[in-house]
Amino acid sequence: MGNDSKTTHDKRFPNESDAYREARDRLLTEEQSLRDALERVAARRRELPPGGELKEDYVFEEVAFVDGNTSSVRFSELFGDKSDLLVYSYMFGPDWQDPCPSCTSVIDGMNACSRHVRQQAEMVVIGKAEPDQLHAIAKERGWSDLRLLSSAGNDYTRDYFSQPGEGTDALIPIMNVFRKTGDGIRHFWASETFWTPLPGGHPRHVDIVWPLWGLLDLTRSGRDADWGPSLRY
Repeated sequence: MGNDSKTTHDKRFPNESDAYREARDRLLTEEQSLRDALERVAARRRELPPGGELKEDYVFEEVAFVDGNTSSVRFSELFGDKSDLLVYSYMFGPDWQDPCPSCTSVIDGMNACSRHVRQQAEMVVIGKAEPDQLHAIAKERGWSDLRLLSSAGNDYTRDYFSQPGEGTDALIPIMNVFRKTGDGIRHFWASETFWTPLPGGHPRHVDIVWPLWGLLDLTRSGRDADWGPSLRY
């Protein structure tokens, strides 16, 4: 898409001034440019060449929401009948009392849209925590539509950059996407802007799937740079 998609419209809200409408139309042009840029980036993402082959067919413990029972599942089985797999790495270690509040907020949103996303692509959340820890937070948050897996027994978290060191004190969040074809499984994309943060330190690497910030950005006050979501209120 290009500049030809930019236009104004004839809708006017009650009691708005000419000054407001002029400023709003200027902003509308920028919003259209942003929309066009998002479309271009999405198209370029889809055109990426094949990424690296999956390092190994990791075995996870998938946690059942209803009763906390677990079942072993290989990475290659996570796709089901889909070609694409979204994997969010949860900052939650086996030696942690509570998980990361920001990650938990992200996953709240993922749970809400999971049944819709999974019509076209599979989606899972993987944490280094033990299955019983993951089940406890799932029950607390009501994550009934989410596939939650423990990587306590494998090296997926380390291999795909959620655990940069030996310990779990330095776990980081990351979204990875994989593609399965007749030739095998390859890494497709990762939220690499985590390592290129904005001034002030916020990476905004998964904002596109994190409803919280998009909603606050629509307000006059905007997002508070010094605030983050809490695990419990």
